[in-house]
Amino acid sequence: MPSLWKIFITFFKIGLFTFGGGGVLIAWIENELVQQKKWLSDEDFLDYYAISQCTPGIIAVNVATLVGYHVRQKIGATVATIAVILPSVLVITLIAVFMQDLVKNETVVHAFNGIRASVIAVIIGVVMQMLRKNIKNPIAMIIFAAAFLLLIIFNISPFLMILFGCIAGLVYQKSTHIREMKK
Repeated sequence: MPSLWKIFITFFKIGLFTFGGGGVLIAWIENELVQQKKWLSDEDFLDYYAISQCTPGIIAVNVATLVGYHVRQKIGATVATIAVILPSVLVITLIAVFMQDLVKNETVVHAFNGIRASVIAVIIGVVMQMLRKNIKNPIAMIIFAAAFLLLIIFNISPFLMILFGCIAGLVYQKSTHIREMKK
């Protein structure tokens, strides 16, 4: 069981380097908590990320709260949530103080253009790793492909995509169960 200090430092670091929203959080959680610290399994991570997509609020905060609860119950959830939010509060406060100068600074504008490009690469890399680790049968691949196409073509919300995956998985399980009973 990790100490509250380790939980705080881990999620503070995640909050500090989570540029681009919850998608980048995937890479940090996977690397920090699944690969390095082994606080979560791949399955736990995917479950928590899916729940975080479906619940109101910021994905990074939702994931931090769930993981904190997983490792240290209520106090862990509280510490992880505060830690992941704190860097944003500090950075936004500093930006607000110096906003006029930052908006006009060409260096800052170029830096954020580079950050955005890197964030996209990180997200694609993590998605490829998740795909290899978690799509293990043809039905899961079909569900993934259908959800991906629906998302790209129709820009359907992540909540509906997760709901679609849940229903498709349940239908598959039920049809498999019915076929086995007929044998």
